[in-house]
Amino acid sequence: MQPLMQRNDIFEGLRDGTPIALGYFAVAFSLGIIAKGAGLTAAMGFVSSFFTRASAGEYGVYTLIAVSAIYVEIIAMCLVTNLRYMLMSAALSQKIAPGTSWLHRILMACCITDEIFGISIAHRGYTPPAYTYSAALISTLFWASGCSAGIVAGGMLPASIVSALSVALYGMFLAIIMPPSRRDSNVLLAVVVSFVLSGLCAVAPLVCEWSGGTRTIVLTILISAIVAWLKPVDLDEDGDA
Repeated sequence: MQPLMQRNDIFEGLRDGTPIALGYFAVAFSLGIIAKGAGLTAAMGFVSSFFTRASAGEYGVYTLIAVSAIYVEIIAMCLVTNLRYMLMSAALSQKIAPGTSWLHRILMACCITDEIFGISIAHRGYTPPAYTYSAALISTLFWASGCSAGIVAGGMLPASIVSALSVALYGMFLAIIMPPSRRDSNVLLAVVVSFVLSGLCAVAPLVCEWSGGTRTIVLTILISAIVAWLKPVDLDEDGDA
């Protein structure tokens, strides 16, 4: 039964990861054009994208490479830009079945991107490692391939077309948060509050000077803590609410 369950988890992960992968390819293609300007080859772009998998982080990396920044500056920029993934990993740990090895927990955390986190956290019951691995694998391959393709193309496509293709990624993220929002009014309230506060913080004095990643981290902690305190969720032995 266990091998069959793992096989089904892999198929589900590949199925749910494919739309994400298609959106990733379009976004990474535009990053590849930037990487081309920084002097990276297609192979370099593939490797860097495969292990980074963060649009803002990679944009910063390629920009710093273009101005010959030192390694310490590049590493520090990546850490600050991607701190939100630490919060996502902590949240995902609550969806992992008790008894799962620490190695699987670490590897699942390494697979986290915004979209992979979204489908993993929305998985019914506990999230199997095989599900997250397979979804992350196909999306990462398309992400890295998109960057390489962008480098090879070298800007042949108009920027307006690449920008239009990248809008699909935001549509997929909405598709991730809408179903649980329809099922649970508390989730819907948290989503609406997060949208409103994010918009206010973007123009509020002092707070607007923070980076987008910092604002996201602070709002995530505050909103999730308040909602968890006011409306705690009890899980059964299968991880269902």
